[in-house]
Amino acid sequence: MTMSDPLGDMLARIRNGQQANKETIPCPWSKHKEAVCAVLKDEGFITDYKIDDSVKTKRQLMITLKYSEDGEGVIQKMHRVSKPGRRIYSKVGDMPYFYNGLGITVISTPNGVMVDRKARDENVGGEVLCQVF
Repeated sequence: MTMSDPLGDMLARIRNGQQANKETIPCPWSKHKEAVCAVLKDEGFITDYKIDDSVKTKRQLMITLKYSEDGEGVIQKMHRVSKPGRRIYSKVGDMPYFYNGLGITVISTPNGVMVDRKARDENVGGEVLCQVF
């Protein structure tokens, strides 16, 4: 059975895995999800991710979650902005700030998936995928 929102499913898995104090969580692989994981890793919200090729027909993305010293999850809030039923696009000048710049907004641009800060520096807009704090 196909999923209507694969990226939303990945974000929900990360959120649920962190609430259950899991070390790693599996997620079906795609290039788009891998790009979002790369952004989350670069910004310090997850420890690492890797592609599990043990089953040839079904690649899996193994996401290692990050916790603070007291055992709390690093990600406090994470939600999907652009959904399959309603796509949200943003120009460079209208790019949203999340928690006054303390959080990040993940944007899918013609130059690839990147953080709002980098999109402003490169002067490109795109689809607002999710916001993380």
